[in-house]
Amino acid sequence: MTEPRPDVIRIAHSVFTVTDLEASRDFYVGLLGLNVLHEEGNALYLRGVEDREWTLKLEQAPQAGVRHLAYRVRGDADLDALVALAEREGLPYRWEEDLDRPRMLRMQDPFGVPVAFFRESRTHRWLLQDYHLHRGPGLQRVDHVNVLTPDVEGMMTWYGERLGFRLSEYTEDENARVWAAWMQRRGGVHDLAMTNGAGPRLHHWAYWMPDAMSIIRACDILAGARQPERIERGPGRHGISNAFFLYVRDPDGHRIELYTSDYLTVDPDFQPIRWMRDDPRRQTLWGARTPRSWFEEGSLVEAFGGGWVEPVEGELKGIPAHVI
Repeated sequence: MTEPRPDVIRIAHSVFTVTDLEASRDFYVGLLGLNVLHEEGNALYLRGVEDREWTLKLEQAPQAGVRHLAYRVRGDADLDALVALAEREGLPYRWEEDLDRPRMLRMQDPFGVPVAFFRESRTHRWLLQDYHLHRGPGLQRVDHVNVLTPDVEGMMTWYGERLGFRLSEYTEDENARVWAAWMQRRGGVHDLAMTNGAGPRLHHWAYWMPDAMSIIRACDILAGARQPERIERGPGRHGISNAFFLYVRDPDGHRIELYTSDYLTVDPDFQPIRWMRDDPRRQTLWGARTPRSWFEEGSLVEAFGGGWVEPVEGELKGIPAHVI
C-alpha cells in the first residue's frame, strides 16, 4: 500500500539567530520596513505587509545561523504522515511550539536541513491596504528559500517523491548532472530552491516586492543610510524564474533577496524548464557581474541536537552554479 504523502501548502517562515538584535532591528525594520508583529524577550517576529502571520523570527544568540525553515501543511493528517515518514526513514523529529504556532513538527531532512511543519497558526489583520503604515521599500510577503547542498539531485528527488514538490526549472551540465533546481507547492516558480555548494547552508531567504521600482527604492534607502555595502548583487533580472532581483546582506551576513516578476506554474501540463550550466543567461539575463561571495558564502544551519551542521563539499566542486 502506498503511504500517504503530506500536503505541503507553502513556505511559511524562517528563524534566524543574530548576534546584535538592535542592529538587526535597524536593518530589517528601520531600512527594509518589515513590521514587528511580536517582541518577546530577545526575539523579534516580523512580517511583510501582506503576510497575515510572522514570516521571519530573529533571536539574539552568541552565533548567527538558521534555527529552521518552516512550511505550512493542510491538516493534522499531514503532520501524522510526516511523523510516519520520519520514522520510516530514521529522521530525527520532535514537537515544538512558538508564538502563534502551538504545534510544530521539527525534523532534520536527509540532507541536514532543519525543517519544521505546522498546520495551525494564529493569523493577524494584514497591512496591505494600510498604506499609511507602510515603511521602507515595501516588502510584501515571504516568497521562497534557497539552500546550498552538495547533493542537489538527491534533494530534488526526495522533496519531489516524499513531499510532492513540483519541479519548475533546473540547471544541468553536459553530463546531465543537476547543479540547481527550483521546486514549488503553491503554483509560483519556487517555494524551495537548492543549489550546488558546501552545505547544508542557507543561501538566501526571499520576500516578494510589488514591482521593480520598489527594489530600486531599496537601493536608494540603503544608499541614503550610508550603507550601500549591504547590497551584494543586483539589481538585475534572472534568466531562471524571470525575476527582477536584489540581494542584500544583514549585519550578520544572512542573505535576503528582494524579488518580483516571476510567473505561474499551476497548469497540469507545465513542463520544467531546462538550462545548461554554462549558459550565462540562466544566472543573469542582464545585470552586473556576480561577486564571488554570492557563490561561496551562506548561513550555517542548526543541528537537531544543537550546535551547527558542518558543511561538506559534494562531487560537483568549483564555483557552484547558483542561478537565483
